[in-house]
Amino acid sequence: MPQKPFVSAQEVAERAGVSRSAVSRTFTPGASVSPETRRRVVEAAEALGYHVNHLARGLMRNESGIVCLIVSEMSTPYRANLIRAMTQQLQNAGKIAMLINTDRSDSSVDLALRQAIRYRADASIILSGMPDRSITQLCLKNGQRLVLINRDDDQQGPLRINLDDAEAAGRVVTAFVRAGCRRLAFANSQAGTPSLMAREHGFVVAAKAMGLPVLVERHGPTGYESGRVLAQRLLTLDERPDAVFCATDLLACGFMDAARHQFRVSIPDQLCVVGFDDIEQAAWSSYDLTTFAQPVELIAGEAVAWLVNESGQEPVRQSVRFQPDLVWRSSVRGG
Repeated sequence: MPQKPFVSAQEVAERAGVSRSAVSRTFTPGASVSPETRRRVVEAAEALGYHVNHLARGLMRNESGIVCLIVSEMSTPYRANLIRAMTQQLQNAGKIAMLINTDRSDSSVDLALRQAIRYRADASIILSGMPDRSITQLCLKNGQRLVLINRDDDQQGPLRINLDDAEAAGRVVTAFVRAGCRRLAFANSQAGTPSLMAREHGFVVAAKAMGLPVLVERHGPTGYESGRVLAQRLLTLDERPDAVFCATDLLACGFMDAARHQFRVSIPDQLCVVGFDDIEQAAWSSYDLTTFAQPVELIAGEAVAWLVNESGQEPVRQSVRFQPDLVWRSSVRGG
């Protein structure tokens, strides 16, 4: 069957016996229209099934209301939670979220940003990859606002939202030392993102400041299976670590399962483990993982508030840094 076309404002005007501009004023907040005209227009709109075409109205003002979320690994618990918070706050602000799935390569992010430009998106929030400077400049030249989350980019224009990963890593070293641990290790993926590498670097620097060496092991994507492999590598050494800081909770969950079931290591009696992200699984009794909670709602709120700034002036703030909260559980002695 042929699809019924959308009802136009002109059809509503003809049914209500008013002008086309009267229909527009009726559905424009704050516009002047008499009560009788409003009643007739609303009744006609309801009878015809009319809805305001916000896309067309926005394009007339050179605004689409679309905000692209450019994401990879969206199935991971942390990423899914951040997407949930972002889309909810964008909807509350009257924006439409367009989700674009990418891998971590610059070429993939480049393609995603060019799609956003073609759809006349007002802004993009990049949760994945680190686009080349020329790519972000292209978006800025096309009038887009950009938000970069947990990315390392010092150019002017985008809003950069980061965590103080290095400071958090320093707190982990202190916790391990207080628990009596002296053989430290850092378990990381090979993703090499700025946030993961900042945690690794901060941990190594803080440990060396206390005179403690750190074993660093990296493997594969940032997921559960990589955690299992990392445990196999570190726990087959002649001298096993007695404390491991995992770059994410998913790595930590895989690491802990391998440690307990393959190597019969008792946590935290023989091995202390800390993760990062505070995903739902971290609180499960089988893990009870000490970890850092990313302030997801604050990150989403800061991004959306910056994007929907309606003051008429360019936002002054270009960089925001949050402190993650340490969530103590039983995977560290004395926690």
